[in-house]
Amino acid sequence: MAQSLVRQQTHTGSYEVAGTVRRRQATARRAVPVLLLVAWIVLAAVVMFSLAQPWLGLPDPTAQRLTARLQPPIGFGGTWAHPLGTDHLGRDLLSRLLAGARVSLGLASLGVLISLAVGTALGLLAGFRRGVLDQAVMFAVDVQLSVPFLVIALAALTLFGTGLPVLIVLLGLSGWEQYARLARALSLRASQELYVVAARSLGASTARILGRHVLPNVLAPLLVLATLQFTSLLLLESSLSFLGLGVQPPTPSWGNMLGDARNYLQLAWWAALSPGLALLLVTLAVNTTGDWLRDVTDPALRRR
Repeated sequence: MAQSLVRQQTHTGSYEVAGTVRRRQATARRAVPVLLLVAWIVLAAVVMFSLAQPWLGLPDPTAQRLTARLQPPIGFGGTWAHPLGTDHLGRDLLSRLLAGARVSLGLASLGVLISLAVGTALGLLAGFRRGVLDQAVMFAVDVQLSVPFLVIALAALTLFGTGLPVLIVLLGLSGWEQYARLARALSLRASQELYVVAARSLGASTARILGRHVLPNVLAPLLVLATLQFTSLLLLESSLSFLGLGVQPPTPSWGNMLGDARNYLQLAWWAALSPGLALLLVTLAVNTTGDWLRDVTDPALRRR
């Protein structure tokens, strides 16, 4: 009897310890990492200050003042009139950095929305309808994957010019094939689910089934992909603007700020530091957020 009681207490204690461990693990998964909080603070600060730039009392980002050209930032001999210094035309770098954030982040956001909408629509239709439509969509995906998109972008900008509408269309067409492939795979799996079979047997149209039943169940991984692709479009826009094929002067963007500063690295290193550091911080912050979203929305990771 005594041995039985001891064994029962031992098993009870083991269950309690296991339950405590599971509760601690669940709490740890729900807790937001410190690095993620820092990433959110960086993103919020960049968005907030870039939107508020016209009302911060800063100089006009396109105003040239040659008598104040190449002034250093504060701490390196500069003044509070230009906290981050000035470029080779005497333009205030802080004002241009915030105005350029609106342009660069706005273009990347528009590109993500366009590619997400186009790729998701084509992928869902291809996976749900199959047949000729599926073959045509996958052939277009294979064609885009077989050619580096930078080559396509350079050819299009050469033929159609370097205006903002052309740049927005190019950014929107960059990466649509990733959404199409993912949406097609998710649509193929969802089309076999009972709720889709039931809706189809009740006479629901294809648009209703995809919009009301399939899309809400496949949206999470698509949004994770959109978050991770945002940085790719941001860097693509910056690369094109750096080469002089993207956003054109006098409109500031982080890419053309780096392009303007490359000839003055020895005389004014600060002109390249601020946009380069901004690109680095925003890219790391968005990638950190995307990794967190992927972990949160992954059922396999949630079951651990």
